[in-house]
Amino acid sequence: MYLVTGATGVIGRPLVAALLSAGLPVRAVSRRPDAALPHGVGLVSPEELDLADVESLFVHPRATKDYVDDLLRRAVAHGVRRVVVLSAINADDDPSHQPSRYNGDRNTEVENAVVACGLPWVSVRPSSFATNTLAMWRGPIALGDMVFGPYSAFTEAVIHEQDVADVIARAMVDDALDGRRLSITGPEALSLEQLVAIIGTALGKPLRYQEVPAEAAASAMVAHGLDAGFVHALLSRYARELERRPVVTDELATVLVRPARSFAEWVEDHRKEWS
Repeated sequence: MYLVTGATGVIGRPLVAALLSAGLPVRAVSRRPDAALPHGVGLVSPEELDLADVESLFVHPRATKDYVDDLLRRAVAHGVRRVVVLSAINADDDPSHQPSRYNGDRNTEVENAVVACGLPWVSVRPSSFATNTLAMWRGPIALGDMVFGPYSAFTEAVIHEQDVADVIARAMVDDALDGRRLSITGPEALSLEQLVAIIGTALGKPLRYQEVPAEAAASAMVAHGLDAGFVHALLSRYARELERRPVVTDELATVLVRPARSFAEWVEDHRKEWS
């Protein structure tokens, strides 16, 4: 049995699908008892979780942060053969430099717990998810042809969530990856300005990114309901990394023996969500 925590989330759903497509039995863990999952996938809450027949366990850092130590103790007791944890490419950075912590992620702590648990492990450390662009820009794009934001030249290699799921699925079955921290990214680094232009091309809509001062952008983001700590950490990251060479790795292509999906492919896959 292949057990997936956080099974109804951005990574959990494509991971469940990837494991099923490989013909593997899957059990999903979620606090959403009404979640729709593919036929044949058992859905349990964390409180109902049984690890007796689990061969490989996927640990999601946000979903398990409050019970990860107990989960791993039980995994050891039941002889789980491998634990794969989702982390982040910036997990070794100072916590104040990790914006996702303000959204509840505990990538560093959960990864450390998995590494220390005594079972064979793999850590998958993706770059920023391409899906974050939906949260940032869907509203402005629905209303017009201009996206306002800071640091238009900030560049990173965002990654398709299906690619992350595919790497995790491979790690859950491939003992050759045991003990590795896999830093995976999209295939190319793109600026915020370029990302918006690619979205526009895919939607057949001429879109532009208009840079505004960081202070004005921060005020607007907080006014729209984003956590002030998250906003400060995110914009500080943009400013800090403007002069750095963006990280692009070939780990994904090595593991999956195929190239990473492009951002344009990601936009096409999510076309309906932009309307």
